[in-house]
Amino acid sequence: VQLQASGGGLVEAGGSLRLSCAASGRTSSSYAMGWFRWAPGKEREFAAAIWWNRNITYYANYVKGRFTISKDNAKKTGYLQMSSLKPEDTAVYYCAVNPAPSELSLGAGQRYRYWGQGTQVTVSS
Repeated sequence: VQLQASGGGLVEAGGSLRLSCAASGRTSSSYAMGWFRWAPGKEREFAAAIWWNRNITYYANYVKGRFTISKDNAKKTGYLQMSSLKPEDTAVYYCAVNPAPSELSLGAGQRYRYWGQGTQVTVSS
């Protein structure tokens, strides 16, 4: 499975961005796509995930009400719509695929086997 993330950029605080993650290659019928972020000097942090064929979503508390994860089945592309962005949201955002998800593992980074290259999001104050 190959993942291509895009959509990052520079935005002012309060602004919005939409990240995209296009999947290619062989994927099972049931997998989860997640978004994680990594800021300098911090641990990798889970943001949101979607269980593809069950359409179950899961969010980290710090993004609830601000970020929305969605998908386009035909394009095999996942999206992370980010609104009300804050300077502390500045990070490299990665999409990843968990090939054998469960409701308990949607937020667990170690369960994600395939990772995209990351896209930089910078929020200015």
